[in-house]
Amino acid sequence: MSAQEPLPNEEKITNDPSDAQSDSVTTEVSEEETEAIAGDPLKSPQSALKEKEEELTAEKDRFARLQAETDNFRKRMEREKKEFLQFANERLFKQLVPIFDNLERALEAPSTNVETLKQGIKMILDQFESFLKKENVTPIKAVGEKFNPSVHDVMTQEESGEHEESTVIRQFIKGYQLNNRVLRPAQVVISKKPAGDGKKSTDKKKKKTRKKEDPSSVKTSGG
Repeated sequence: MSAQEPLPNEEKITNDPSDAQSDSVTTEVSEEETEAIAGDPLKSPQSALKEKEEELTAEKDRFARLQAETDNFRKRMEREKKEFLQFANERLFKQLVPIFDNLERALEAPSTNVETLKQGIKMILDQFESFLKKENVTPIKAVGEKFNPSVHDVMTQEESGEHEESTVIRQFIKGYQLNNRVLRPAQVVISKKPAGDGKKSTDKKKKKTRKKEDPSSVKTSGG
């Protein structure tokens, strides 16, 4: 019998070391890629969460600064408003103080007769009137004017046959306007028709009618 021949279906087995090394490298790379792919879904949310936390911290700091600035602005406005209310009339008082000084001087005069005192008071009154004009404070017209409820305050009514009804015939307290806005209405007395006016006119008409109808007042031809 001849030497043993290889079987037809048997595959030739080789023990090439390079093939084994190639397989191991392929296996190692595949494992690293698998770990990297498996690790990304976990690392990405953590990174995003950290970024959001940093943004939130920055927004909190920004909000705190804005709140502090708002509080400082509010306090400053309140302080300025208070100061404005305290010193809003400073200019007016500067003009009133000299008038007050003159009143004090008039009272401190050693020997003053009535006429001199009147002259001093008149000078002070003129000074005060000039002050009112500078501030556009004007007196309200009253006596002789038709009653105007927007500027006149009626204290009482008096019968008068010399004036039309609802005419201002007397003034108790003078009224003033500031730039055409009423500071204080004038307190006045207005006229009304006398109670007997209507009756008197009726009686006069009746007398005239009777006189025309009275036969004794008519002259006869025989008389």
